Amino acid sequence: MNLIGNIIWIIFGGIFIFFEYIFGGLILCLTIVGIPFGIQCFKFAIVGLAPFGVKITDTSSNTGCLSTLMNIIWFLFGGFWIVLTHLFFGLLLCITIVGIPFGRQHFKLMNLAFTPFGKSIR
Repeated sequence: MNLIGNIIWIIFGGIFIFFEYIFGGLILCLTIVGIPFGIQCFKFAIVGLAPFGVKITDTSSNTGCLSTLMNIIWFLFGGFWIVLTHLFFGLLLCITIVGIPFGRQHFKLMNLAFTPFGKSIR
């Protein structure tokens, strides 16, 4: 079922999400300061290409408050707009019964976009 969901997702826009996050990650990786944020964009690209069957979990890292600070910077300088975009598309897709599974995937991406630092993908 995950394979069918991912194929439909890719055909109806998932490939565009993937390329947008890859492009954003490459642009962010041009500067040394942007590399951690670019890596998070690559994390989004993986989930954006095939979100069905992917689990997002919190990691217990030894970075202390660094991940919290990075999440605040992320949210203020672009994460807010990504969250709103995924919220909009998730709500739009949940209007129909057929779109509910795809809307749930946008909500998964929204959760990741809210605080990407300190989360891992399985």
